[in-house]
Amino acid sequence: MGRRRKAREVALQVLYQIDVLKIDVEEAVRLFWDNFEAPEEVREFSSTLIEGAWNNREEIDRLIGSCSEHWTLKRMAKVDRNILRIAAYEFLYCRDIPSKVILNEAIDLGKDYGSENSGPFINGILDALRARLRKENAD
Repeated sequence: MGRRRKAREVALQVLYQIDVLKIDVEEAVRLFWDNFEAPEEVREFSSTLIEGAWNNREEIDRLIGSCSEHWTLKRMAKVDRNILRIAAYEFLYCRDIPSKVILNEAIDLGKDYGSENSGPFINGILDALRARLRKENAD
């Protein structure tokens, strides 16, 4: 498994923990790393994703909500919602990562950690989000 893939998995686990336990980012990250080991590159990229997705979640959640017909963020499964947050953060702030890679990684995370419907659900929302961001950047 690649280091960035592992970092995305860590980010998902920590964001899920924050979502469920309603604890702050620093405490969640500390709790995770008190119990698990990973190379420094994984720690750094996962921290970027965690802090970026959580600290920008109002903007990110607004974007996700605008691309998800008939689904509010509160109705979404916590796993799916946090995968979408990570991917949206990457689309917006990690310009060095190709959007196709972001999309594929998010779908794979959905298949591995979500329900049987998570992959297609995440794909649909992220396709719409990617199209919207491309259009906005072209304008």
